[in-house]
Formats: sequence, structure tokens, C-alpha cells
Amino acid sequence: MSHQRHPGDFPLPTTRGDLPIVDSHLFDDLIPPEAAHELTAGLRRHREPYVGITDNGTPRQGLYRLDGAGTSPNAAVVTARSYLDGLAPHQRVVAALPMDAPEWRLWTNAIPTWHPKGMRLERLTERDRDRALAVVEASLSPAGYAQVRAAMALNEHLGELIDDYRDTLTEFAYWFTVFGTPSGDSPWGWQLMGHHVDLHCVFVGGQVVLAPVFLGAEPTTGTGRFEGITAFGDETEVALTFRRTLDPDREGEFLMGSSLRAEDLPPELAGPWNGRHLAGAGSDNLVLPPEGIVAASLPADQRDGLVELIRVYLDRLPTPQAERTLALVREHFDETRFAWRGGHDDECAFYYRIHSPVFLVEYDNHPGVFLANPEPARFHVHTIVRAPNGNDYGRDLLAQHYRLHHGGHGAG
Repeated sequence: MSHQRHPGDFPLPTTRGDLPIVDSHLFDDLIPPEAAHELTAGLRRHREPYVGITDNGTPRQGLYRLDGAGTSPNAAVVTARSYLDGLAPHQRVVAALPMDAPEWRLWTNAIPTWHPKGMRLERLTERDRDRALAVVEASLSPAGYAQVRAAMALNEHLGELIDDYRDTLTEFAYWFTVFGTPSGDSPWGWQLMGHHVDLHCVFVGGQVVLAPVFLGAEPTTGTGRFEGITAFGDETEVALTFRRTLDPDREGEFLMGSSLRAEDLPPELAGPWNGRHLAGAGSDNLVLPPEGIVAASLPADQRDGLVELIRVYLDRLPTPQAERTLALVREHFDETRFAWRGGHDDECAFYYRIHSPVFLVEYDNHPGVFLANPEPARFHVHTIVRAPNGNDYGRDLLAQHYRLHHGGHGAG
């Protein structure tokens, strides 16, 4: 899968960074306006009325069904109660917000330009931090939790590699927030937010909604004391395996471009912050017309290859929910599209998108933000998962729940 690297393999900066990042806060008034505009998208847009990611601005109705998936949130409920009960009262009022709090939609994959609510893990005692992480672990599959922890550890690895921003590029520079009251029968959830790690997990009607999710790493493999820690091997290699099976005669249906080099890209896709991905922070109401080859038009072996790639992302969920979501995706295979940009050899950078009415994935290789590679490289990965047509943050299922149980009153 991933090749073992050594510290000298990564393009390290030759001077100290001059980004105004201090103690996990980005001072956006001290950076160029264009960069500030991109990096504050979540803050600027999180209070806009929620629509969801759509093809044309209007969310489709009836795609998500509120019925039990067989996924019991009991372990997550117990761990969340234990975590909150262990906090001091003044911490608890910041650590737990109402289910309809606007902070659900306030997140960034970069460094916050505001003072986030929720508890910063590195400011908690080790006991309280372990309890917070236990909530995440109880909510995800073992593989999903391992990937989250790897991304967090690789954030600290990055700080050590470049020996800079050491008060920010750390393993626990992440904010954890509980929303609602952890309960077996009422909706609740949590957010974990910070550099390269943004997860939104909602429990409603026996289901787990894990969206939006932004997971990334720069670099994706650890060296030195982090040797053996890797992330996004499957997201990279399973995608390449699938891409290599596609018929060259059909490239016109799925290939958006053959290179990720800045000189070969439209300017809006060549920026250092968002790169090719479109569905990151601040993009809750993105209008994204479908592009790419239609999954249902692929021969059976290639459809199986695409399902294997979809499973890579769904397998972050507990198994019953992963299987339920996969079944939902299969229902819409005639509207599911796959698109690719870049090459597919053993070295070159690439981007791909899986776009279904109920499931959106983006994968992108990036240039260096803290490392010094001027062009996108395999060792800097961003991945995004969304629930289009209104179910990010579990919104569609929550609306159904409140109509059914509370006469329509609940989280907005």
C-alpha cells in the first residue's frame, strides 16, 4: 500500500512560517484578503438558512427514510453521559449545546478564526480527554476511529517535521462539542473540529448520520516516533485500482482533466487552500451539477470496484449503518456518477468525486500548506463526505423525527 518514507523524503520549508497562527487561532485580518475570504467561509456562512448540497438549488424530497437501522447508540450514550458528568459545571455549559445550536454548521478544516465553543481536547485533563475520545470511538467503527486518531497524530507529526507552529500543530488541538442530551430515544450528536479532522455525528431514529466529514493529513505517513502511523491508504489505492479498470474509450465520460499541476488547471481549481474540492467548510448549500460516468452504465466488475471504493468511506460507520447506507446508495446507482482528474500511475496526484443523490465523496491531493511542495502530491490528502439533498448534520431525518414525535417542532 503506502511506501515507507523517511523525514528527508518530505519537502521541508527552509524558513520559519509567517502565517499569523498562534495557539490554534488564525488571525485572518493579518493575511491577504483572498486567503482570508476562503479560510473564513464557514464562519461567514454558517447562519445562512440551510438547504443542503443540491444539483440545482432545490433539495429532492423523500430520499432518506426514518426507520430503525439496527444501530443502537447505547454505548455512545453511556460514554457521552460519562464525559459530560465528569466536567466541571463551567465547562459543561460550553461543552454541551442545544440540538439546534448554529455551531453545528460552524467548522473549518483549517485553523479557526474565531473562539470555538466546545472543549479543546488538549486543555482537558487526560481523564476527561479520554472520556471525550471514548464518545467518538463508541460512535464509529473500529477502522473509522483508528483513522481519526491517525489523522490527529499526523497533525502533531507535521508540527515536529517542520518544527514550527508547535502550539497549534498538535495531536489534541481539536474541539469536541456534544449537541442535545445524550439519550437512547431522542436525537443528539457531536462535532469534532480542527485541522484536517472535522466530523459531525447525529443519532436519530436508530440511525447514525456521519456527515459532513472532512478528514485529511499532511503528510499521510509517519516517520521517526510516528513511524507506522498511516492514513488514507485505501482511499488512495482502492481508487487507483478502480480507475485503472475503466475503459480508455470512455474517458470522455469521466475524465475532467489529466493533470493537477496549477498550470494545467482552471484558476479557481488551482488555489492552495481548497484545491479541487468544492464541498468543504461553508459549502452546506453548494449547487453541484452531477459530472462523470454513470455507475449503472458500468459493467458488473467495474460496478463492484466502485462499490468497494464507496465502502472505504462507509466503513467509518458502525457496520449496520454502513450496510444500510450502501443499500440506499445502490438504489440510486442510475444517478450515481464518478469523475476523475489527474493521472493514475504510481506517483502522480489526482482528484476524484463520487456523486449520488444521497452520498457525495471528494478526494484531493494538495500542494504543501505547511510542507514546501509547490504542486499537489500523494502525501497530502483531503477527503470529504456529505449527505446531499438536505441530510448533512442529519437534518432531513431530524425534520422527519420532529414531525412524527413533536408536531414539527425541533431543531431548525
